[in-house]
Order: sequence, then structure tokens, then C-alpha cells
Amino acid sequence: MLGDQVGEVTGQAISTRVLGDIGLGPRTEITHHQVGTLCGVQIDSTVTYVGTMRPNGTLAGEGTGFVVTASGQTATFRGTGVGRFTGPGTVSWRGAVFYETSGEELSRLNGIALAFEYTVHDGKSEGKQFEWK
Repeated sequence: MLGDQVGEVTGQAISTRVLGDIGLGPRTEITHHQVGTLCGVQIDSTVTYVGTMRPNGTLAGEGTGFVVTASGQTATFRGTGVGRFTGPGTVSWRGAVFYETSGEELSRLNGIALAFEYTVHDGKSEGKQFEWK
């Protein structure tokens, strides 16, 4: 069951590169820089993920990243999800993300799963994260 919304970010792609096919389908690596809030705290976030085109037209995605709070505390995260093309230049992602931090501001995120919804349109991104209970 989805719980409270705990995060919201907006940003843009800062790097894109096509990776070689390793037998799974065409792959693209994308890095996004985002700003927003997480647990009520202002953050900057950088994430790099690889999207792999599947035969059914969906995308399988895996990524890792980090956030830095306004006070300088950090957290790392990893996530996985599935994407669907919803229009020209637009992909809608859904999945789960897991954080780890030793800082107090985001310590609530240790040991829990967050569900995310994330949209990328022409290199611009926006996303929301919800506690998964």
C-alpha cells in the first residue's frame, strides 16, 4: 500500500550515451540533475540510470544516485523500474527506490522502500516518491 508522499523533484538530463547491446536489447545511459524536497528537506540529486528496450516496447531501468541536503548531509540510493513511451520524446517510469544515509535529516529513509513515478519529456524530468508500506 502506498503511504505519504515523501519526495518531489524536477530537473533535466545532463548526459546521455548509447551503450552497446549485450543481448538484452538497445541500452541508453542517462544522468539527470534534479532539485526538490525529500522528507521536507531541500535537496540536490544526481542519478544515473540505464534504460534497456525490451521486445514488448517497454523499458527496464536500473540506476544509482545521491542526494545532498541544504545543510550538506548526503544519502545514496538505488532503484529499479519499468518505463513506457507515452508520446513523442516522453517516457513514464514507475518503480522502487531504496536510500541509505548516516545523516539525521533523511534517516527516516533507511530500511524502507519508496515507490516512485517519474516522467521524462525532451530531457526534462519530474518525479514523486511515496513511502511503500
